[in-house]
Amino acid sequence: MFVNSRSFLHSKLRDGDPRCIFIVNLCPISCKNYVHPSFGAIVSEELRLWTYASPHLRKSGSRPVFAELGDLGNSAEGLLYSTEVNEMKSVGTPLSKAAMMPSPTFLWRFKVLLFFIWGFSCCKIGWDSVMRMSADLRDLFLYEAFLYFNPLLLVTFMVWLWGVNLWVFSQANVNYAKIFDLDQNHLTHWEIWKCATWMTIIVPTSMTSYLYLYSHGEVSLAASQPVFLYIAMAMVLIFPFDIFYLSSRFYLLRTLWRIVLPLQAITFSDFFLADILTSMAKVFSDLERSACRMVHRQVATIAWFEADSVCGSHSVAIPLVLVLPYIFRLFQCLRQYKDTEEKSSLLNALKYSTAVPVIFLSALKYHVFPDRWTNIYRPLWLLSSVLNSTYSFYWDVTRDWDLSCFTRIFKFGKPHICSYLLYGRSWVYFWVIGSNLILRCTWTYKLSAHLRHNYLTVFVITALEIFRRFQWVFFRVENEWNKMNSKSSVQLSAIDNLSEEEKLLSSDNHNV
Repeated sequence: MFVNSRSFLHSKLRDGDPRCIFIVNLCPISCKNYVHPSFGAIVSEELRLWTYASPHLRKSGSRPVFAELGDLGNSAEGLLYSTEVNEMKSVGTPLSKAAMMPSPTFLWRFKVLLFFIWGFSCCKIGWDSVMRMSADLRDLFLYEAFLYFNPLLLVTFMVWLWGVNLWVFSQANVNYAKIFDLDQNHLTHWEIWKCATWMTIIVPTSMTSYLYLYSHGEVSLAASQPVFLYIAMAMVLIFPFDIFYLSSRFYLLRTLWRIVLPLQAITFSDFFLADILTSMAKVFSDLERSACRMVHRQVATIAWFEADSVCGSHSVAIPLVLVLPYIFRLFQCLRQYKDTEEKSSLLNALKYSTAVPVIFLSALKYHVFPDRWTNIYRPLWLLSSVLNSTYSFYWDVTRDWDLSCFTRIFKFGKPHICSYLLYGRSWVYFWVIGSNLILRCTWTYKLSAHLRHNYLTVFVITALEIFRRFQWVFFRVENEWNKMNSKSSVQLSAIDNLSEEEKLLSSDNHNV
């Protein structure tokens, strides 16, 4: 019986019978004999080892199923039972892992709790550190600390608001990726908020460390905190490897390069970002002063207290940095006029040129005699401030937002996509227009270097200007989206008219 069955299996194996190969693959090596009900044969250990070692007889990726014969018996039911047990284990493993994971709601609440604990700890440590300072040095100490960290705090605030802009656009079905010519890997509002969250954690933590180390006598370690923070931010922005959203960082850097050197046709994203940069002129001015003190090793020292020093409050670099965003935007308008020959580009360039005398006339206070400032330059500064605020407000409402001289406030003839929920609510338009006018005037206050003595007031005014720009973004992008839709509708109608004319011509030829 054994010889016949063995020769039978040998013949089947040579012929490549898949049933025999399946039996031998399933047969455990540890057992001596195995009885298969279909063949009624006993497979010897020698045959199994020979078959198991042959690459032509075993299926790729197959592996033996180990089982105890004493528990399962020499039957097909044992094999089926072992297979079912393995399947149950393979199915049960992911379920058990999923059961071990906490719910998303719990994770979100835990993160919020950690965030509030971190915020409370930073406020408590910062307050105790400030109270350790003497009363006469406390204001100077806070002014210096605020100078290094307030620009990054304002940038963080701007990133949060930009995420809100993108969220509203997605809810209103505004294809902002098409407007800004973004690729498919562009950041969504969730990713923008994720970046803003990390910035919210890192910047105040570094500021708290600076306050704590300085108040406890570790001046050298305190001076290194803003230096490390600025270097880290710059490295993350220019890091050339494919991490930290490389495509989005490259898009931002490329757009900045196009703003600085407008040697090509101006796109919507170019002048859109340049307009945002004009609202952050004070941020760039503070960044320049902070970098200047770091280069000259004046961080956490009293050398910068002198206003006439190279990095002092009377430095010539302050108005030069303040005016740069307006100069970039002015050159963009001139380049746009060269490409399109539209007179509106020249009028827009005139608007940005009105900011130049506001900045430089204010800076003259520290470089001329007091009587000349009071009798000559101060009236000129006031006149240029009124002109700049009025012209910029008019351009925002009538050109950038296309509100047609405020008629939509009262008529509401054609509501836009983003403002669809605001349709019929005139108070919203009154709020946007009124707040834009007031904040335009306060922004002129910020551009004046001779009025920037109270750093907290200037910080609040700069934050309000960023909020004004946040409101401006909604209507500006909405206006551009409506223009794109109107152009596409005109093109479609033109194509339909051409097709109808072709049909008529073909019918006339057929009739002839």
